[in-house]
Amino acid sequence: MSYSYLADSTYGKDNVKFLKVKKSKTNPKLHEVMECNVQVLLKGDFDVSYTKADNTPIVPTDTVKNTILIHARKYDTWPIEKFAANLALHFTGKYAHVSGLTVKILQDRWVKYDVDGKESLHSFVHQGPEKKICFLDYDKKNGTSSYKLVTSIKDLTVLKSTGSMFYDYNVCDYTTLKPTTDRILSTDIFASLQWNPAKLGSLESIRAGDKDDVFNTSYTAARDITLDIFAKENSPSVQATMYNMATAILKTAPEVELVTYELPNKHYILFDFKWFQGLDNKNELFYPSPDPNGLIKCTVGRKQAKL
Repeated sequence: MSYSYLADSTYGKDNVKFLKVKKSKTNPKLHEVMECNVQVLLKGDFDVSYTKADNTPIVPTDTVKNTILIHARKYDTWPIEKFAANLALHFTGKYAHVSGLTVKILQDRWVKYDVDGKESLHSFVHQGPEKKICFLDYDKKNGTSSYKLVTSIKDLTVLKSTGSMFYDYNVCDYTTLKPTTDRILSTDIFASLQWNPAKLGSLESIRAGDKDDVFNTSYTAARDITLDIFAKENSPSVQATMYNMATAILKTAPEVELVTYELPNKHYILFDFKWFQGLDNKNELFYPSPDPNGLIKCTVGRKQAKL
């Protein structure tokens, strides 16, 4: 009798990077660029490679890497949700023993800038650590209309120097925080849109580009809504503001089923100069405190209509 058993497994290739240039069909000097980091992890009948040292079923991770790059060259990768569907259908279709996979794509944000008062045809500025992320989890036994697809905004760092409050919170003998009606609010935004497969359609439809406009429009709207509410709302708390952001996205994007926010509350501590000749500090000079930081999360969905 064996002492152990294989409870779960997956494998593949991580950190497969490429930059793709898309050239206009009417003007070869008009370009778009996409820089991506791709992870593909395969699921399926690979148990003997772990338990019996039998490599027969293994699709080498080098083959996985080559496939990602060849498909990036041969097929349209805009938007990344479409490219994820392309890879999912390829691996599960080409290899009978591959029952499913996860695909994760991180896309850097490159934005064109103005030159001589006009947007450049092919010059871009890198927008710091901000990324768009796509995650697809697919098992072919459930059919190509059943999958989990999530698109995220990550590391969009924002700060406002006023327009944020925090008071009337629970107070006990451990509490030292003072209430305020005027504080700095800063965070690294991580917002995720979980799509509804019933409203998007099959992976074949996504691969064909039928939902390109949905993905592009909804992502742009989610980013704009996040920045707009952050700037305009006199925030009573991070909790209330993130809930309002998520609700506004759900109203705008009917194909989105759930919106999740993870917001670290990055603290800026007001320097106290009263010790120096009573010098005041009216919310002008702060110490950026890297840690510890608050971390607030929520997932928001739609209420189901009563029949």
